[in-house]
Amino acid sequence: MLLFVGLGNPGSRYSGNRHNIGFMAVDEIARVHRAAPWRRRFQGEATEATIGGERAILLKPETYMNESGRAVGEAMRFFKIALADVVVFHDELDLPPAKMRVKLGGGNAGHNGLRSITALCGNDYRRVRLGIGHPGAKELVHAYVLNDFGKSERDWVDDLCRACADHAEFLAEGDDAGYQNKVHLAMEGRGWGEVKRLGEK
Repeated sequence: MLLFVGLGNPGSRYSGNRHNIGFMAVDEIARVHRAAPWRRRFQGEATEATIGGERAILLKPETYMNESGRAVGEAMRFFKIALADVVVFHDELDLPPAKMRVKLGGGNAGHNGLRSITALCGNDYRRVRLGIGHPGAKELVHAYVLNDFGKSERDWVDDLCRACADHAEFLAEGDDAGYQNKVHLAMEGRGWGEVKRLGEK
């Protein structure tokens, strides 16, 4: 069994934030793979789907970002899911917009959601890093991630989430390189080879 976790902050106030792209990706996976209706469980919202022949629990913690590990740990214990079978979808400042990379373990790069999961559950889980670009200066990061995607960004966000969902069976099968490649090719095919950061000329 797998646990796919989308990171974000709960409530309509945050729903369009760059920090919530993890929620958006998992929502699209649930839609494409015809998951059961979302319901409140594990200090969040959870559902279940079959992806690539594997049973997958989808989870959106509602603890706020910096307490995400509480919800993840609760779901892991309930279903006896190993850390190696946990996949976390999250926003990544260090990747250009519309890019995606998968990695196992590693640093948390100041991401409070990852930091919480690592502290409470361990570090050797897979991360699907969804590039949102960097505002250019450290002091701008907080406002940047907690602001909504701009109108000019919404098409690539939708396409990235759809590509992540369409090829999720590769992730379920443990083929991280194949998953990354399929999503990359899908985005290239939709014309998102290069996306400039907000404000770049």
